[in-house]
Amino acid sequence: MTSDPRVVGADTLSVDVTDGRSSFPRQLARTRRFTLGLPRAVVFAPGGDRLLFLRSAGGDDPVTGLWEAVRDDDGGLVERCLVDPRRLDAGDDEPPAEERARRERAREQASGIVAFATDRELSLVAFALGGRLFTHQVASDLTVEHPTAGPVFDPRPAPDGRRIAYVCGDGLHILELPGGPGQPGATRPLLVEDGVSWGRAEFVAAEEMRRERGYWWAPDSERIAVARVDGSAVGTWHIADPATPWTSAGAHRYPAAGTANAEVRLAVVALSDRRRVDVQWDREAAPYLTRVTWPDPLGQRDRLTVQVQSRDQRTAKILAVDPSSGQTETVRTLTDPAWVELVVGSPAWCGASLVTVEDLEEHGNDGSRALVVDGQPASPPGLQVRSVVHTDDTGVLFVGADEDPTAIHAYRWQDGAVTCLTSDGVTQAAGAGGATMVLTAHPDRGLPTTEVRWAESAGGGGGTLQVLAEAPRLRISPRWLTLGERRLRAALLLPTDDDGASRLPVVLDPYGGPHAQRVLRSQVAMATSQWFADQGFAVLVVDGGGSPGRGPRFEREIHGDLASVPLADQLDALDAAAEIEPRLDLQRVGIRGWSFGGYLAALAALRAPERIRAAIAGAPVTDWRLYDTHYTERYLGTPQARPGSYEVSSLVDADAALGPAAEWREDSTPELLLIHGLADDNVVAAHSLRLSSALLAAGRPHRFLPLSGVTHMTPQEVIAERLLELQVRFLREVLGGPRA
Repeated sequence: MTSDPRVVGADTLSVDVTDGRSSFPRQLARTRRFTLGLPRAVVFAPGGDRLLFLRSAGGDDPVTGLWEAVRDDDGGLVERCLVDPRRLDAGDDEPPAEERARRERAREQASGIVAFATDRELSLVAFALGGRLFTHQVASDLTVEHPTAGPVFDPRPAPDGRRIAYVCGDGLHILELPGGPGQPGATRPLLVEDGVSWGRAEFVAAEEMRRERGYWWAPDSERIAVARVDGSAVGTWHIADPATPWTSAGAHRYPAAGTANAEVRLAVVALSDRRRVDVQWDREAAPYLTRVTWPDPLGQRDRLTVQVQSRDQRTAKILAVDPSSGQTETVRTLTDPAWVELVVGSPAWCGASLVTVEDLEEHGNDGSRALVVDGQPASPPGLQVRSVVHTDDTGVLFVGADEDPTAIHAYRWQDGAVTCLTSDGVTQAAGAGGATMVLTAHPDRGLPTTEVRWAESAGGGGGTLQVLAEAPRLRISPRWLTLGERRLRAALLLPTDDDGASRLPVVLDPYGGPHAQRVLRSQVAMATSQWFADQGFAVLVVDGGGSPGRGPRFEREIHGDLASVPLADQLDALDAAAEIEPRLDLQRVGIRGWSFGGYLAALAALRAPERIRAAIAGAPVTDWRLYDTHYTERYLGTPQARPGSYEVSSLVDADAALGPAAEWREDSTPELLLIHGLADDNVVAAHSLRLSSALLAAGRPHRFLPLSGVTHMTPQEVIAERLLELQVRFLREVLGGPRA
C-alpha cells in the first residue's frame, strides 16, 4: 500500500505548538488519535465470502458509515458503501442518554453509525441514529426508518430477521416486521418495569467487565435472554457543571468501592406469550453476571451459557442454563488466589467443546494466559492470549503475544494446532467460517494495513480493505529497550533534530497500570510521545508491574498495593535508561499521564519528590475509596476488609488529607499540574478536588485546571489540542530545554 503523500519528513516539519491546522496536536485531535478512516466492527457472513464493517470517509471525517466487502469472481475483494448517515438526515440528532453513556464506556469518539447488529446471514442490519431506529436490507439496498416507543438504544435483529429488539428508556421493546424488512413494522413493549432497567448493562459491566450488552437473542429467534438491573441500592452521585449553574446536576448511580452494587438477574422471555423464566444461580456467592452467550453449535442449539463471578473475584463459574426451567449446571469453575481475569470472548463454544482463557501458573516462565479447550491447554507455553475473536466449527481465532509482549499477533487454533497469522506490529482481528481480517499497526510505517482472507470453502483468495486514515506527520523513531533486572519493556524517543551532544530533560510518559499497554511496536502508538520528544525532551515510555502482556505473575504484582511496584518500576527504568543513554538529565525529570497514568504522575510527585521536578496528572484517581467496586476491589479488596491496601495506594486518606506516604522537602518540591474534566462520570472530579484541597492545607504549591463539560475521554477537538500545547509549555517552564 502506498504511503500517505501528505506525510512529510521531519526536516521540513515545524514543531511549533501553535502552527495551526498543520500542527501535530491539531492533527491528533481532528483524527481522533488517528482512528478515523480505519475499518472497524468487522462482521463476516457465515459462508466466509462477505463482510460488513464501519468506516468514515477520511482521516479527519468523524461521521462513520456502513460498508460491505464481497468476494469477486477472481477471489479478490470489492467494497461499497451501504449507508451514508448524512443522507438519512439524522446525523445531527442528539443520541439518548443511554447511548451517550455507552459511547463513554466504549471510549467512542466518532459519530454517525458507531454500532450495528445483523441477523444470522448478514442480510438485515439494524442501527440507531440520534435515537431513531433504522434497518438496511443488503440485497435490495433499502434503508427504512421504523416507528418506536421513543429514543432507541442498542437495536438488534433476531437471527431470522423477522423482528428487531431495542431498548427504550429502561424497557426492552420488540419491533415486528410482518411485511418483511422493507416495511415500517409495529412496535410493542416486551419488558417494562418501574424502578429497574431491562436489556442494559450496568455501569461496572460496561466499564470494567467489558460486557456492553444487556440482552441476547436465542438461535430460534423466539426467545431472548435479558438482564434485569435494579440499581436502587447503589449510591447516587451528582455531577454538576459549575460553568452553567442554571442547569441541574445530573444524577449518576455510582457503586464506589465497598458499597452496594446493582442487583443483576437474568431471565429468558418467550416472545409469543411473554412467559418469563428466571435463571437460577447463587447470586449471593456470585453477584456479578460477566458473560452471556447463546451459541448455535451443532448439537447445542438450546444451550444458554453464562459466566458469573464472586464479589471478591477469586471465583468464576461457567453455567449451562436450561432455558425452559432456568435451572443451571456448573460446566467449569475458575479460581485464583488474587483474581480471575475476565477475557473478552471467553467462555465460548467450538462445536461441542468449551473454550476458555485461563491463567496457568506453570505454563511458561511467567505463567501463561492460555487458550484452554475442554479443560486442556491448547496454546503453547509462554503465549499470552489477549482475547478470543471468534469460535465455530472451523476452530478458534484469537489474538495474543509470545515472548515479545510489545507485538500482538493473530492466531488460529484448529485440529489441535496453533498457527500464527501475522508477522509484526500490533494486530486486531475478525473472522467467521474460516475467513479472517487482520488490521495491523506497524513499527516502521505510520498507516496500518488490512488483510482479508476468504474462507477456503468459499473459494479462498482475499484482498485488503481501504485504510483512509491519516498517518502522523512525524518521523517516529523509538528505541525499543529492555531495562534492568526486571527486563521492563520500554521505548525511548529523542528529538528528531537531536544534535547528539546536548543533555536532555526527561519526560516519563506512562500509563503504568492494569489493562492498558503503552509500549507497543506501532508508530501510531508512539506518535504523541515522539511529538513531546520533538519539543526538546527525551521521552521514556515504560510498562511496569501490573501492565498486561507479560503474564499473570507480572500483572498480579499490584495485588494489595497499586502504588509501590508501578512507581518503583518507572524510577528503576529511568536509571537503567540513563546508563544506556547518558545524555538523559536525571536532575530534570518530569512525568505526565491520564487516568491511571495521571494517578502515577501525582504519586511520583508526592512520593519521589527528590526524583521528579514536574508532574502532569490528568483525571487521576487520588482516593481509591471513590473508584468503582469491580475494578478497585479486584486489586485492593474492600475498604472495610483491607484498609491498609487503600492507605498505601491512595494519595489522600479517608479524611481527605494527604496520605502518610507523601513526602515533602523544602529543597525538592515538584511542580504539579492537575487537570480534570468536570463532567467525568468515571473518575469524578472529586478526586482532583480532594487532592488539591489536601495540598493547599499542607502548604504544597500546585496548579489545577478544571475543564467544564469535559468527560474522561476529552473528545472535544479544541480542548484535546490545547491540552497538549499547555502540557508542553508547563514542562518547558519547569524543566527547560536541551543544554550543552
